[in-house]
Order: sequence, then structure tokens, then C-alpha cells
Amino acid sequence: MATTIVLVRHGETDWNRDRRFQGQADIVLNETGRAQVRALAAELVRETFSIVYTSPLRRAAESAEILAAALELEVRPCDALMEIHVGSWSGLTVPEVATQFPGGHRRWLDSRAGWEDGETYDELGMRVVEGLRRIGAAHLDAHVLAVTHGGPIRAILAAIRGLSFEASRDEIAFVENCEAVRVTIQDGVLEAVH
Repeated sequence: MATTIVLVRHGETDWNRDRRFQGQADIVLNETGRAQVRALAAELVRETFSIVYTSPLRRAAESAEILAAALELEVRPCDALMEIHVGSWSGLTVPEVATQFPGGHRRWLDSRAGWEDGETYDELGMRVVEGLRRIGAAHLDAHVLAVTHGGPIRAILAAIRGLSFEASRDEIAFVENCEAVRVTIQDGVLEAVH
């Protein structure tokens, strides 16, 4: 029995608009982000979901609450869905990182985590994949909505394709705000839905 999980990236924040590293900083949606989520909710009401899971970070949790209200569903927080912890890069733009952390910036350009005081991409991937496996096991043969962030969605897609995060940066497109990605999970195995 396969579980379908629709992964949704949260709506826009001011830091998204300003192209700042957010990581686990608890930034709220802006008005554009709220409008994006309402538009997505209008599309998703055509589907039947059993529950909404969300990253506990406010930008995701608020997105989940808007979606859940439209779908008349319960929202359950899930720490595994949080964005990667970017350490001291949180709140910085890429030019600011290049100036303040030139060595880390070079590593990041080479598709590796450049921050030294946060989470690695491998740690993110393991955390998110295990979290989705737990969700799938708890909701067999169900249709689940999971509101998360761009990093976790890319980590899931990389795991499905058997790619390292480094390779995935060249092969997996940037995940836009309120973009939905569908996966299935059966017996702990994740697959993309095309």
C-alpha cells in the first residue's frame, strides 16, 4: 500500500524576496507569500488529503494553517521537515557571505555546505528521508500534505534519484515558493510521481 505525499514549499518571505539564507531562522510569510498559499489551496481543494504535516518554522506552519483551513484538516508539526541549519550564514545574502566567509563561499559554490557551524546536506537528507518514512508508515495508503522548505524537497528528490546533494544541485531545479512535488512511499521506498 503506497502513501502519496505532496510536498509543498512554504509561501514567500521577505528574506526569500531579498535572497537571504534563511535556514532555521523563524521568518514569517509576507503578503505575497500568503497570496501564493491561498492560490495553491484553491488548486488543492480538488484532492482529498487525510492530514497536513508541517515544519514547525513559522513560514511553513502559517502556510500549512492556510492550506489546512481550506482543506478542513488537522495540522501536525514534524521537526524532520525543517529547513537545513545554515549556522552563521542565516540572514546573509550571497554577496555578504562571499565577503564574510570567502572560504565557505567557495566550498558552497562547489556544491558543498560552506558554513562550518550548521548542518550538512547529508544530515539534512537523512533527517528528511527518515521523517517521510515515518509519515508513510503512520498513514498507509493515504494522501498526505507536507509543508516544508526548498532544501528538504531537493534532498528528497536527490534521495529518490540516488544523487548526492552535490550532483543534485546541477540536476534538480530550484524549488519555487508554493511549488508542490509529489512522491510515493511504500515499504520505506520513496519514488517520484510524474
